[in-house]
Amino acid sequence: MAELSATPGRRGCKYGLWLGLGVFVARFLGVLGITCYCEGHCPDDRQNGTCEGRPGGHCFSAVEEVWDADLGEYVPEWSFGCLPPDEQGFMQCKGYLVPHLQGKNIICCNKTALCNKELFPEYRPNPTTAPDPIAIASGAPLIILAASLSVCLTVILIAIVIIYHRYRRKERGPCLVPSQGTLRDFIDQSSGSGSGLPLLVQRTIAKQLALSQCVGKGRYGEVWLARWRGEKVAVKVFFTLEEASWFRETEIYQTVLMRHDNILGFIAADIKGTGSWTQMLLITDYHERGSLHDYLQITVLDHASLLAICLSIASGIAHLHTEIFGTRGKPAIAHRDIKSRNILVKRNGECAIADFGLAVRFISESGEIDIAPNTRVGTRRYMAPEVLDESLNTSSFDAFKMADMYSVGLVLWEACRRCVTGGKNSMVEPYALPYHDVVPNDPDFEDMRLAVCVKRLRPIIPTRWDNDPILFALSKLMVECWHANPAVRLTALRVKKTMSKLHIDNAIKIV
Repeated sequence: MAELSATPGRRGCKYGLWLGLGVFVARFLGVLGITCYCEGHCPDDRQNGTCEGRPGGHCFSAVEEVWDADLGEYVPEWSFGCLPPDEQGFMQCKGYLVPHLQGKNIICCNKTALCNKELFPEYRPNPTTAPDPIAIASGAPLIILAASLSVCLTVILIAIVIIYHRYRRKERGPCLVPSQGTLRDFIDQSSGSGSGLPLLVQRTIAKQLALSQCVGKGRYGEVWLARWRGEKVAVKVFFTLEEASWFRETEIYQTVLMRHDNILGFIAADIKGTGSWTQMLLITDYHERGSLHDYLQITVLDHASLLAICLSIASGIAHLHTEIFGTRGKPAIAHRDIKSRNILVKRNGECAIADFGLAVRFISESGEIDIAPNTRVGTRRYMAPEVLDESLNTSSFDAFKMADMYSVGLVLWEACRRCVTGGKNSMVEPYALPYHDVVPNDPDFEDMRLAVCVKRLRPIIPTRWDNDPILFALSKLMVECWHANPAVRLTALRVKKTMSKLHIDNAIKIV
């Protein structure tokens, strides 16, 4: 009986032992994590099998419909795996609460090991129609495409607006340029050196020019009438081969203290290119009467206008030839291409010297004669004898100045021929170029050397000048200017002083 009564007690102890062991194992497994079935999301790119989730993690079973091109319909694609115990894994497990445009769903579990192997979540099937490849991959590419098209259209519209406004600005000319002052105001705002506008303004002025008509052509290029800031300006457009002349003329104009009433007013210089061609521009004051050569052909002069022309020419040349000393002084400059075509007539009847493409400067500190390399030569008709026979002393700056004075004498002769004399029986010669009666229209070096150096010919002085005190005095000056010996020729300053006296005496007689 004792043995029979002990049997139930042993069985109770055995059951209690197994129950405790089960609880211990369950707790131990909870500490270690959970084993999940994996397929399609196995760690380390392993094939289908199992994965070990971290403590507190979940097993999941997910489904997503994909398009099968062979079958022509959507088919479910299942995947299994482990999710981490963090917030991200928890949120993924709640994905079934969110409606999806595509057929997909997910279910999580963490009760037992491999609990997800037999889980198959439900989903809403897609209609069996051929999908848009962009929509299958993602909705994002479609959004990116739409955004890109919008940006492109916006950029194109902005470009069209900018081009339109630039075109309108070019058509309207300088009226669209905001301005609170005139061209003269800008020149007055410069450093006072007489070298034109500040360089920053020079680099932008070419874009604001409105060219209107061509007013002259020469071997260097063309001269155009243009408008800038509401005022007329002259734009000298150089040929590509004349870059050296453009550079030299710009360099001379930008010399300190270059500005003078009888030197053509310099405004700016610029190079303007459009890709296929390049324009070298020189912007100066505009004088509507044109060159002295053109002016004398259509105009008969009296004593006052003749003296105004001659005195202003002498004043301009004297300013060039004179060196100004100081902290920012002006070097002496020789023109080397003085002729009636390079002298402009201003509205007040005075003249302005232009075209400094061949000019040379004398640097007194170093004794250097600054001659820019240039294949261009001066005008043969106006060349001095020492230039024609190649005896010019290029190491002496005075030699260049005396060659200028020879050319000045010829220009004075051109002007004096157009001065009327004789009162009631007025007389005046037609306009003519120097040596028009002894050399061809376009003489070469040999033609001029033979006439000037060998035959020692000079322009003929009409006899009527002997009976006119003004013309007689001017004829004596021009004869001394074109003397064969450079040392005998008058300086520009001497000619200026003599003409100033003639001008004053003539004014007194008129009064």
